[in-house]
Amino acid sequence: MLENILDGLKINASNDDFDSRRNHERRTMDSCVAVIDGKAYPIKDWSNGGVLLVGDDRVFSMHDTKEIILKFKLADRVIDVTHTGTILRKGNNEFALQFSPLTNSVGSQFRMVIDDANARAFADSQI
Repeated sequence: MLENILDGLKINASNDDFDSRRNHERRTMDSCVAVIDGKAYPIKDWSNGGVLLVGDDRVFSMHDTKEIILKFKLADRVIDVTHTGTILRKGNNEFALQFSPLTNSVGSQFRMVIDDANARAFADSQI
């Protein structure tokens, strides 16, 4: 009985059972900017599920749905990804949009951005 109690008090230091609240990996290294209502905002990080932007959070209301254009600088060009998202949280001159479900076209463009970043990182590692 004492052994069962002690086993229950043990700390599990393994990351194997870690359950992240994020559904998608956050990306911070990409060269990108977002345009909403004609105004550009720096992107702090983004994922396939949404984007965290830097800017005056007072301009937007919670749960507003906005069209967003994400401009990514790839190795050989700049691509614009147009999508919609809902203001999920805001504060401290940052605001987050949760993307609407991705269309095939938007998903394909995001994969292109990620593939380009991975190819550049690999090329840089070989120097």
